[in-house]
Amino acid sequence: MKKYILSLAVLSLFYTKSDACAWSDPDYEYFNLFTQSIIKDKSYLPFLLTYSNRFYGDYKNMTIPDDNIETWKKFFNNQLNYAETENLVYKISMADLNALKNGTPNNPLLQKLGTGFYQKYKEGIDYLIEAKYLEPYMSINYVESPDSFYNNGPSKNLNATSVDYAKTVNALTSLYNATRNPEIKQRYGYQLVRFNHYTRNYDAALEAFKTYIEPIKQKGAVYFMALDQLAGAQRGKEMNSDANWNFFQVFMNSKDRKESAFVSMKLSDTASFSNIMKRAGTSDEKNMAYFLLGYEGFTDPIPIMEKMYDINPDSEILKVMAVRSINELERSYLPIYYYNSDASDNVYMQRGNADDHSKASTDTKSEPAEVKKEEKLSFWQKIVRFFKNLFGGSKSDTADGGKNDKSDDELLNNPDRIPFYTKSGYGYDEKTKDYLDNLEKFTEKTKKVSKDEYWQIADAYLKFLKKDYKASSEILEDIKTTNPEYLEEIKRMKVLNDIVSHPRVDAEFEDHLMKDYADYFVKKEVKKDTAAVADYDYYGETPSTADFLKDVLANRYFLQGEDGKSFLMNNKLSDLQYNPNSSLVKSVEDFYKKPNKTQFEQQIIAKNMDNVGNIDAFFSMIYGDRAMKQADFEKAKSYYEKAQSFAGIPRMNYDWTDKGEKITPKQYAAGEYNGFRDISNLVFGHNVWESFGSAETESMEAEDYTAFPFIKNSMNKLELADALIQLKKISNGTDEKAATASQLIGNLMYNTSSLGYYRQLFVMDIDNSNGGKYDFWNTDRKNPYRYYYKNFLYTTYIEPDNFDLAINYYQKTLKLSKNKEQRARVLFQMASAEQGKYYQYEAKNEKTIDYSDPKYSEKEQAHQTELDNIRNEKYRTYFAQLKSQYADTETLKGLSGSCSYFGYFLRK
Repeated sequence: MKKYILSLAVLSLFYTKSDACAWSDPDYEYFNLFTQSIIKDKSYLPFLLTYSNRFYGDYKNMTIPDDNIETWKKFFNNQLNYAETENLVYKISMADLNALKNGTPNNPLLQKLGTGFYQKYKEGIDYLIEAKYLEPYMSINYVESPDSFYNNGPSKNLNATSVDYAKTVNALTSLYNATRNPEIKQRYGYQLVRFNHYTRNYDAALEAFKTYIEPIKQKGAVYFMALDQLAGAQRGKEMNSDANWNFFQVFMNSKDRKESAFVSMKLSDTASFSNIMKRAGTSDEKNMAYFLLGYEGFTDPIPIMEKMYDINPDSEILKVMAVRSINELERSYLPIYYYNSDASDNVYMQRGNADDHSKASTDTKSEPAEVKKEEKLSFWQKIVRFFKNLFGGSKSDTADGGKNDKSDDELLNNPDRIPFYTKSGYGYDEKTKDYLDNLEKFTEKTKKVSKDEYWQIADAYLKFLKKDYKASSEILEDIKTTNPEYLEEIKRMKVLNDIVSHPRVDAEFEDHLMKDYADYFVKKEVKKDTAAVADYDYYGETPSTADFLKDVLANRYFLQGEDGKSFLMNNKLSDLQYNPNSSLVKSVEDFYKKPNKTQFEQQIIAKNMDNVGNIDAFFSMIYGDRAMKQADFEKAKSYYEKAQSFAGIPRMNYDWTDKGEKITPKQYAAGEYNGFRDISNLVFGHNVWESFGSAETESMEAEDYTAFPFIKNSMNKLELADALIQLKKISNGTDEKAATASQLIGNLMYNTSSLGYYRQLFVMDIDNSNGGKYDFWNTDRKNPYRYYYKNFLYTTYIEPDNFDLAINYYQKTLKLSKNKEQRARVLFQMASAEQGKYYQYEAKNEKTIDYSDPKYSEKEQAHQTELDNIRNEKYRTYFAQLKSQYADTETLKGLSGSCSYFGYFLRK
């Protein structure tokens, strides 16, 4: 049962490809380097590849020619341009056209055309007047289903039944008979077919098409507009096969109606495209039917493309199929984020911790803290394991992710070792490689017979994906074209080949980037008021070529050991606060202090050394905090002395207003902890109960500081370090004061660990609630990142605690103190620190069990039993000692009542 419950728990995460967020958009998850929309026939734009919508959405901002407008433009002998024609047909009012008819035009466009315009095109203008009169009523009347669960009542909207049926039919028939121009005559016939369709007089609609449309031997836009209405009436009569075929004809022969015709085909016949194939007679019909079959199935489109090639290798719809195939490959090769297994674990783990801890921190009396921790980690580890098995995970090359063992040979032999080509975590497998090989063969074959340069561009791009940059570049150099969209794609691909083919980025190459490709890296800054109100954008900007190139360089710097530069390609300096691990911070500082930076380093990388106040103080704060975590109080003090101008941990406030989101820099109030000042002396105290969400005066209790007057009620970190130095000197003695000094140091070390109430104090955070402060799974990792630092904020990594530091100080107290109550309290603190060591052990010894294993639950339970035995044998030392030797102390009695963690152990 546990296994099936878990599968339901992850179900909500399953439907996004690489992001568990509900607003994830898969069309924002790759770099889109090969522009799909370069196809010449823009009427097929809706059928480009998209995972976000039913049809490709970007074409909305492009012009798909309107067949009706182009026909009218031709009718008016191109006297009007496209926009003017559109205005006349769709926007100018019936009253304005009547004014033109009467010789008194008021509309500026009609005045420009002059009064003679009506006389010249009288029948067309009269038709437009009639059409504009009818248009508000041209929708089908809604009929409530007798089986409908809800009764919406009569609709107040106008529809075709809102006008007199007989009067309207007679008027349109009369106008049809009086008109001499066959095109305008056919337009009245179209209105008759449409009106009968929308009034649900389906037989009359069929008869109107036969009587008024077919006799006019013109199969232009108006004919297919009428055929679209005929097909709708046939569907109303459940003549689905005929309706489907006619919608197919509309799809084939119209430009702006392809999307609606496709939907209508799907609605008309569940086996729509297979049945169309049976009726296809001409080569064009067969070709289009193959396209629809391939578009609808799209598992492996190449066999369909081969059939289309045999019919017409110059077919535009064959290019549409090819560009969809290329885009499918792009999504596999070029994701905007690359997660190795460790990093992806952390994404889900971090969310799990944040969610669980927000509940647990309010009151931990209700359940043993120990049980909470184990169940929490186990649950989220199972979720991560499920996703690994579902999508395929990656394996680290070495214990530190393969990074620290890199060599020049590895770099030069693997110049393309970038996330986009090392597809262990994104389902890249031999099947995907075969697909790329087969598509390349097809493209090479097609470019030899087709006159369209598109196929040469596609072939060059596929070779780029295969890392054959030389061959790709040679193809691009040979292409002769004047198509502006093709030229832009060729230019972009030349840049890609040049940059990605360089295995090492040195100063000379950086100068080359600035000289030849500055536009891809120098982003035009738009000044923004940080206090301004902005609309919220869930997705941000669409990934671009510039973003891709930036990631390539970030990877190159990473492999070259220039972590600081790699980090700053994708992050700002202030981002270090979230994962302040020492080696990365040092590398960033080294770059900050590097003399004689290249122009690229100055303008592209160093610009991300954003405003953290005093940069030197920012680095000194991080180093001081790390020294404190290592109990090197003297070193910490030396850094804190340099950090006194620290401006506060840089955070932003996000407030919603009626106009949107207001973003302002956080201003720390007097008495509020800002990363440096206002630290309570309770940091030397102990827990009353384990509740991270409660105020410190509720969760923590002070020790007796009488003998240590240098411990102030409120301190900054410099004063805190100085107090610890004095305590350390006192702890070297052999008296009770030395025992208490050791206890206070031990308390501080525990309280600022991942288990302590003040765990935020030395990890650049403002409170104890969020982030990776309570993570245990990176214990042995020097650096969890394998390829670059782009997903830096999506991965939690804080260097692990050394719980032995606290335990060693407690050992001194235990040895020197003659106060049994004090020793009992210290033993409990030691036991708590020992639990931290167990959590670290458990995280290092996670056992991966295939979620699909039929014995999953059995194996999982066996592993948990093994862990329980190890915990009880090796990590219960101080609990056992406390239970056996201090059962009579008031401290023990108090702990057993107030601490569910300890009470759970005592009941065992």
